[in-house]
Amino acid sequence: MGKDQFRLLEVYERARRHIASAVRSLVRPADVEDILQEAFLRCYESNDGSTVTHPQSYLYRTAINLAINHSARAENRVTTSLEALDSAIQLSGELDVETQLISRERLALYCGIVSELPSQCRRAFILKKVYGLSQREIAKFLGISENTVEKHIAKGILVCARKMTELDARGLVDRKLDGRTAHG
Repeated sequence: MGKDQFRLLEVYERARRHIASAVRSLVRPADVEDILQEAFLRCYESNDGSTVTHPQSYLYRTAINLAINHSARAENRVTTSLEALDSAIQLSGELDVETQLISRERLALYCGIVSELPSQCRRAFILKKVYGLSQREIAKFLGISENTVEKHIAKGILVCARKMTELDARGLVDRKLDGRTAHG
């Protein structure tokens, strides 16, 4: 282990709780440890002999980027679900009444979850997902930094994905009017 790699390990051990706290705001608690380890490993392996001037910042930024990428993958899953839901609603003329009601219920639940997001987070999330604004446009519109916009959007995605998953697991999303579930 080289001098810089040993220094990186010391910094990691010292800053780990601070970095974990930041990562925890972007991903599920179960994913924090994996992201921290991956961040350390990437920083450790990327050492090409050059000295990293600010190793704590380097580790922090790597961990945050990994957490955002992780959230983006979760966003893709949620977006795919929403696109499927939207398609189902658009095709509702071809669907039975029960399926239409379930689709509308899912959309209403999702909108309810979005409405419960903190104000600034909700605004950034809606400007991105509904109006399709870029992070730069949202930052300018809201008078905040692009980095803050990125965090708000990631948080919105994560909260929505978690709550929809919780509702799905409890069977609250796909229930039918007569009490039977859509699953069986």
